[in-house]
Amino acid sequence: MEQPNATRSPWTDRRRRAHHLRDRHPFAAEVLTLYLALLDVQEPACAAAAGTPPDAARDIARELLPLVIDATAAAGPAKLAQSAVARFHSADLDDVIDRWLRGAEQSLVDRYLARAACAPVLEAMDQSALAVLCPGTRDARRCPRCGGPPQLGFFALSGEDLVTGPRHLVCARCAATWVHPRMVCAGCGEETSARLPIYSEAERFPHARIDACETCRRYLLAFDLRRDVETVPVVDELAALPLDLYARERGLQKVTPNLMGF
Repeated sequence: MEQPNATRSPWTDRRRRAHHLRDRHPFAAEVLTLYLALLDVQEPACAAAAGTPPDAARDIARELLPLVIDATAAAGPAKLAQSAVARFHSADLDDVIDRWLRGAEQSLVDRYLARAACAPVLEAMDQSALAVLCPGTRDARRCPRCGGPPQLGFFALSGEDLVTGPRHLVCARCAATWVHPRMVCAGCGEETSARLPIYSEAERFPHARIDACETCRRYLLAFDLRRDVETVPVVDELAALPLDLYARERGLQKVTPNLMGF
């Protein structure tokens, strides 16, 4: 089975997958069009942040914010674009960024702006710098690099056609991955199989599923790379809106809403 090319740019893969899914799923076209516009301003910021100390990295994120707002105004939904521009003129932008880094509560718009500006910077930084910029708990359910919460899960390729690899979680802040037990809730740690239902929609999303928990009433989406080797989990998760809507109908809340608030 073909293995992912470890030397290929993640930005190239994200663009490729976003274009493909936008054509495949018209209902996700608006979200993915905005995501593609954000990639164009995020990639240079990621390159600039590589090897920088925490203070310089924070400055790069702050300088990226106006570009995020421009991209949102040009390619995003009208309501989000208007709200983003309004916040740029009224908010303490340094505080918006710092609250996201601390994991504090934020409005939907502030969280979107902070996350879009911080994500490429955090992705580029080394772990020692992240320890300063993002202090906080690191445990089995939080990112070992930055302490961020999990955004989604995926089952990695194992190298054997009939064997699914371990489950990885992807950080909502810095996009790092770490291994997490398959039948353990990523939100609360519940281990009782009967309380961890799995839902799927095989026709449209044969490679995706909802990993739910009846104890904390939360869920995250998980993607099986063995079923679709072209999957880029952080992009596929944005396009899986029907699965999020199904989970909400069942009274479930996502462990961490994605960049677009779903």
